Amino acid sequence: MKNFDGKQIIVKILKFIGAIFAGFFIGCAIAVIYSIIVQVATEKKGDEIMNEVVTVTYEQISQAEAKNIIDTKSNFIILDVRTEEEFAEGHIENAILIPDYEITSKADEILKDKNQLILVYCRSGNRSKVASQALVELGYTNVKEFGGIIDWEYGIVKD
Repeated sequence: MKNFDGKQIIVKILKFIGAIFAGFFIGCAIAVIYSIIVQVATEKKGDEIMNEVVTVTYEQISQAEAKNIIDTKSNFIILDVRTEEEFAEGHIENAILIPDYEITSKADEILKDKNQLILVYCRSGNRSKVASQALVELGYTNVKEFGGIIDWEYGIVKD
């Protein structure tokens, strides 16, 4: 058996502890490098995915633009999202009524073609914005909101 003096024992213990710490720090360094690589790869993939995401929303148009569409195009729907009582008091000619609070439950039944142009209005423009967004969330792709009938200068009808 070899005799060690105190100094040699301490040196051996310190070398052993140093090896443990070195292994620990090398392991930590590898883990950090790995997490950086994964993060960069994930961000890269995330950017690629984000570039492919398309946000569908409604388009807000002026009342003059809406009137031009009504006068020059075909195959569109004019959608009034006010109440039945408001609709009865006067509405844009050929408009159909689906109150804003019934959009999610009645749109699929009444608005069959999700790609058809839908012109949406209400009294002042608030409910039509909410209803237009609801239509988009239901999958309608060609929704144009043009504000409220209180600003409509092109005539209304009563049934």
